[in-house]
Amino acid sequence: MTMLASYFDSFVSNMPSLSTSDHASVVSLNLFVALLCACIVLGHLLEENRWMNESITALMIGLATGVVILLISKGKSSHLLVFSEDLFFIYLLPPIIFNAGFQVKKKQFFRNFITIMLFGAIGTVISCTVITLGVTQFFKKLDIGTFDLGDYLAIGAIFAATDSVCTLQVLNQDETPLLYSLVFGEGVVNDATSVVIFNAIQSFDLTHLNHEAAFHLLGNFLYLFLLSTLLGAATGLISAYVIKKLYFGRHSTDREVALMMLMAYLSYMLAELFDLSGILTVFFCGIVMSHYTWHNVTESSRITTKHTFATLSFLAETFIFLYVGMDALDIDKWRSVSDSPGTSVAVSSILIGLLMLGRAAFVFPLSFLSNLAKKNQSEKINFKMQVVIWWSGLMRGAVSMALAYNKFTRAGRTDLRGNAIMITSTITVCLFSTVVFGMLTKPLIRHLLPHQKATTSMLSDDNNTPTSLQIPLLDQDSFIEFAGNHNVPRPNSIRGFITRPARTVHYYWRQFDDSFMRPVFGGRGFVPFVPGSPTERNPPDLGKA
Repeated sequence: MTMLASYFDSFVSNMPSLSTSDHASVVSLNLFVALLCACIVLGHLLEENRWMNESITALMIGLATGVVILLISKGKSSHLLVFSEDLFFIYLLPPIIFNAGFQVKKKQFFRNFITIMLFGAIGTVISCTVITLGVTQFFKKLDIGTFDLGDYLAIGAIFAATDSVCTLQVLNQDETPLLYSLVFGEGVVNDATSVVIFNAIQSFDLTHLNHEAAFHLLGNFLYLFLLSTLLGAATGLISAYVIKKLYFGRHSTDREVALMMLMAYLSYMLAELFDLSGILTVFFCGIVMSHYTWHNVTESSRITTKHTFATLSFLAETFIFLYVGMDALDIDKWRSVSDSPGTSVAVSSILIGLLMLGRAAFVFPLSFLSNLAKKNQSEKINFKMQVVIWWSGLMRGAVSMALAYNKFTRAGRTDLRGNAIMITSTITVCLFSTVVFGMLTKPLIRHLLPHQKATTSMLSDDNNTPTSLQIPLLDQDSFIEFAGNHNVPRPNSIRGFITRPARTVHYYWRQFDDSFMRPVFGGRGFVPFVPGSPTERNPPDLGKA
């Protein structure tokens, strides 16, 4: 034990020079990889636990590791790596967001696109406004330092960023497709909106704020949203066209897998290069790639890419929660606020109350407006679903942490007391919301949404089931799409026609997609047979299903 303590003393003493000490870097990375393995094993063992999930497990392991390092180093340090917002935004965030777009059930996402944008974009702006007004009123009464309007707006953007991972781990998209689609879609759009607002605040001159400047800020916001979306879609289409025309799979499946991964990452970096929203860009790139590119590669490449993207996303999420738990005990940050623990607790409590109020300020009113526009009762958001949507956005996680570090620290450190209070308060809010709210998520959802029979509308979305087996599983819209491609007559049920009219936006998009987009860029059932083509035309082996 003495040798271990002396080793950690020497290791911690070299912490400031991690970038130049290869041995210390190797040691820290080895320990971090071992901790990631522990998170995976414990997450598997606690899979059926009523209170725990993978995010909480990673946080708890991070906290326990921080305590051990803190004791061994005799209070000098509690973490192995220095947090870097560049590490988060450049390496960890892209695979998480891309996989979200790549795995999304597109039909449900775009069927509820307006509602998702209401919650994710307009709702985030409302939440940011409520939090900003609240901290402006309360923080001025507390002795936490001098903050200007830009700081208060930045705090609003930081705590408007939600983390719905805990809720998504509980919800089943086959049992509650509408709710899952809304929670998932709002979470992604919310992250993008929060980052866009934060960056706009950082680069905007708030000393001359007037009506013209406000409209300019709104125009810049819409400009970023539109161009980021178009860039992601364009990158995805380019990858689909190149892979479809060059048939990489006839020589090497590794090349088409590598090209998909590099094009996905390129879309994110291009967005950052042009000062756009990388989150939105890589998300829509993932959607376009799953719709076109994924169907142009070989069967083995489809399996490889699907699991590779999911694995990278899972590791990135686990890494982030593990580090957040470890960084919660950073002695340097807590030493700066040790003289006023009551102030730090008050700030954290105010922020938790404001983020709960900010969520309620838009979830219930916007749900009411969304329900007014829907005639079909099954598509309306009932009160229990509204409560779940409100609850799903109470957790704060990696995005809030990264934005807080970006605003209130330099190279992971801060010397100002007010900035240190904001960092420790952000850590406290993230830990409290993820652990406390996260542990209550499973019981709450099981109480509000008792187990339902799996719906069939999601089973037919984006699969490779043979035609003869697919027909009974299709919902009304899927049957119409199937009928349009196979000359099967549309159902003439009056009730079905009223509740699901054929002439919808989805119907017209499908007509355009089948007539122009898929013949050019490929896609399910629209890749022409060419000798040597990577497309496998033979039906899948039913014995392996």
